[in-house]
Amino acid sequence: MSYLIPDNHKRLSQPDRLYIQKALSEDASFKDIARFLCKDPSTISKEVKKHRLSDWYHKGTFYNAHNFCIHRYHCRKTNVCGKIILCGIKCSSCPTCNLTCKDFVRERCSRLDKAPFVCNGCSKAIHKCTIAHKYMYDARFADRKYKENLTASRSGINMPKSELAKKDKLVSPNSIFNFHDAQNFSFLRSLSLYVVPSKVPS
Repeated sequence: MSYLIPDNHKRLSQPDRLYIQKALSEDASFKDIARFLCKDPSTISKEVKKHRLSDWYHKGTFYNAHNFCIHRYHCRKTNVCGKIILCGIKCSSCPTCNLTCKDFVRERCSRLDKAPFVCNGCSKAIHKCTIAHKYMYDARFADRKYKENLTASRSGINMPKSELAKKDKLVSPNSIFNFHDAQNFSFLRSLSLYVVPSKVPS
């Protein structure tokens, strides 16, 4: 059980993330990584999915690098869209092929749909892989992204002024604070600190 694992509730550090990156490149499972870091496997899974780096690297076909259909290399269809009369160009080389063809099936990779959710540790060289949308786990990027999100969540009131005004009117007709004061608030401990209970008429 996760609460019985020592240090399970401590945040992942940069060295932890560097180990995750190294282990993923060696095709280690989330269970093995979690066992080494004394974490729950779900913690590793969430970390990788949340902070994986999205990238595009696509060979495509010789004519169309934006065709993601699994049939693109052997498809001989022409004029599927019907927009051009007597079009003899293969649809696989047309930019609108994926949008107009009823037989379009997007090529997918099982490594990205389930664990490990990233291309790290894949036996296939990146320049030989035909999957267009790739995901990589980079420890330094993940750590920087985590710290940025942590800082943003602790600074100011995370709410647009228009929405803040609506909520203010619902809570108090006398307005708890105006917009000028709201800009100077660095931390709102509790709404109850700013609400003065009114006397209910008997």
